Amino acid sequence: MNAFPNVTVVSHPLVQHKLTLLRRKEVSTAEFRRLVRELSLLLAYEVTRDLPLEKTAIETPLEPMQAPILAGKKLCFVSILRAGNGILDGMLDLVPSARVGHVGLYRDPETLVPVEYYLKLPEDVGERQVIVVDPMLATGHSAAAAVTRLKEAGAQQIKFVCLLTVPEGLRVMQDNHPDVSIFTCAIDRQLDEHGYIRPGLGDAGDRIYGTK
Repeated sequence: MNAFPNVTVVSHPLVQHKLTLLRRKEVSTAEFRRLVRELSLLLAYEVTRDLPLEKTAIETPLEPMQAPILAGKKLCFVSILRAGNGILDGMLDLVPSARVGHVGLYRDPETLVPVEYYLKLPEDVGERQVIVVDPMLATGHSAAAAVTRLKEAGAQQIKFVCLLTVPEGLRVMQDNHPDVSIFTCAIDRQLDEHGYIRPGLGDAGDRIYGTK
């Protein structure tokens, strides 16, 4: 029996290849940023697979036709600051018309509990499918806190996208938000005593922005 039935591991060969390149400690900041953007675009393709369509009348150069187009309100991407912005950029390459929200959370280094310092969302977030993005779902506390705030703001359709996660973080999300589907490139072995994913890829925010 699948312990995490709401989790999709995107096993596409290109995703797995680029994730391996991303993990390498010798990768430069510029290369790391480029790989995150490419992975984000591929993940966006997977997470939007079930978007509803409707027919609209258009004219091709040869004749009129009824053609499929996205139905209703479009997406809202919500980035968990700051590292989530690295994934956000790639997703907006694929869906440039999406609305964008931000949740600012930092993890207390002693307690590992998330502390919120910023929240800005579209007014109609309750009418949109919301995709929350953060490179790492580690302890799961920040992700769970962000989703809780989104639900308080009216969001009803929520998915979560990350590059990497671990069973500990998935259990926290499952316990707090069993209705939220999670898309990831890999489920790694475990967290270490500092709350880092092992084997992981280090601190995604520091590697994206070159701050360490």
